Amino acid sequence: MQQGRSARGSVVLAAVLVAGSFTPTALAGPSAADSATKPLRTNGAAVPALDWAPCEGGAGYECATAEVPLSYRDPSGQQIQLAVGKLPAADQERKLGTIFYNPGGPGSSGRFPPELTPELHQRFDIVGFDPRGIIASDGLNCFTGPDDDFHWMSSFPATPEQERAAIEETAHGVEQCARNAGPLLKHTSTANVARDLDLLREAVGEDRLDYYGLSYGSHLGTVYANLFPERVGSVAIDAVVDPIEWTTGYRPDEATEPMTFRMGAHGGAQQALRAFLDACADDERCAFREPGADLLGKYDALLDRLQAEPVVVPQPDGTSSEVTYQAAVMRTWRALNSASASAVLAGFLQQVHELSLPGAAGAEPADSVPEASVPAASRGGAPGMEQMLSVMCNDGDNPGDPAVWPDHARRANEVGRGFGSYWTYLTLGCATWPGGPDPDRYTGPWDRETASPVLVIGNRQGDPATPYDDARKTSELLADARLLTFDSFGHGARGESACVDAALNAYYGEGVLPAVGAVCEPDRGPFDPAP
Repeated sequence: MQQGRSARGSVVLAAVLVAGSFTPTALAGPSAADSATKPLRTNGAAVPALDWAPCEGGAGYECATAEVPLSYRDPSGQQIQLAVGKLPAADQERKLGTIFYNPGGPGSSGRFPPELTPELHQRFDIVGFDPRGIIASDGLNCFTGPDDDFHWMSSFPATPEQERAAIEETAHGVEQCARNAGPLLKHTSTANVARDLDLLREAVGEDRLDYYGLSYGSHLGTVYANLFPERVGSVAIDAVVDPIEWTTGYRPDEATEPMTFRMGAHGGAQQALRAFLDACADDERCAFREPGADLLGKYDALLDRLQAEPVVVPQPDGTSSEVTYQAAVMRTWRALNSASASAVLAGFLQQVHELSLPGAAGAEPADSVPEASVPAASRGGAPGMEQMLSVMCNDGDNPGDPAVWPDHARRANEVGRGFGSYWTYLTLGCATWPGGPDPDRYTGPWDRETASPVLVIGNRQGDPATPYDDARKTSELLADARLLTFDSFGHGARGESACVDAALNAYYGEGVLPAVGAVCEPDRGPFDPAP
């Protein structure tokens, strides 16, 4: 589909309501009904002035600070500051406009956005920011001591004793948040970030929003498209969150499930694991390969042995580390976020497999699963886990009793062993989060007619954080959207396929959407060496 592009680089297209799209207003409670009729937008808030200057520690970037309201119900009241960064277009004389960027999370810094593609870097300023409460913006901080944090979130509980400890530690951490975090605690919902984004759009002089959002950043794009539908330019969302699962659930009873259970990421992770193992079985370069063996069975047997007893694994630097059941699951999950980590993952699993066998001798060190394979906002245990929690708890419905989390984790583990516990427990703090969801969050409808179509991208062989089915459903929920399928596993498609990158270039630069049903192949197979 081709459309003309305005001087500011926005696609101009009359929106058409997707037949059969689901409008959750009747199921989402009063807040959805209110937002359906008169959603809170920027409410006359002043547009911030951006005084760009070279960034400290960010060569080639320009930085600025934006003042926005703490609450858009009181736009002239207390203000907070956002840290904003810009990668200027390389060809300023032929610049087409500005693309805003969010890397996901929630909780990731977006202040130093990537070039997206070399072609887009030539013709667009690319602007990112740390959302309210995050990193260099006015931050949400719960803890006063260096050892305080939601430490258990770097892993997950696997025994009744660990479950009780996680519940107790989380309750203590949430109490500290209630005591120390201040008023920002109740104003970090994605809807408020979308309102901030609209002010930033106006601050850089754009009539419409061009935007690329990954993972949680996809939810920000979806919320923006429904709060400000007439201002949607080229909005691409990659590794997509289902907005209904993230907020309320499709059925009333789903509002009593942990949001990270109903999101179903454990199923996406299991699908990605199967895709990895299938690729391994077909490739002699895969260290975990065993001709004629059921590799999923081999993996499960390894986890069985690790649950009984961890193993000590030598590291390339001469040290050693203990690999527990939880550590093996987490390192597997991290690697599944990028198909390019497959060879390293296979080496790790085979090494632990050999060391865990009865009577096993020592093994040669294997390369570590690279931490870079983890989406930045999904790294458990890093400072500021309360910032991630604050967004999820302000956005989504969750049960009020932490004692229900273990049962949901066990149910999720029946679909994706280990992955289910990790994902389910991420929102344990939401059970007693102070104030509950942000009253100014957005819960639908999700099918408002947008000025331009949204581009939705998903990995159909499995995404360990946002299942492909979420991309498909979101493309049907939105009033006018086009689904682009990436035929690989991993979390996100940009930079993994020349076909995907070319589609982004055409979408932002010329207003051209991929063909209906378009599928892009990866540039290389899981076990092909990097160029």
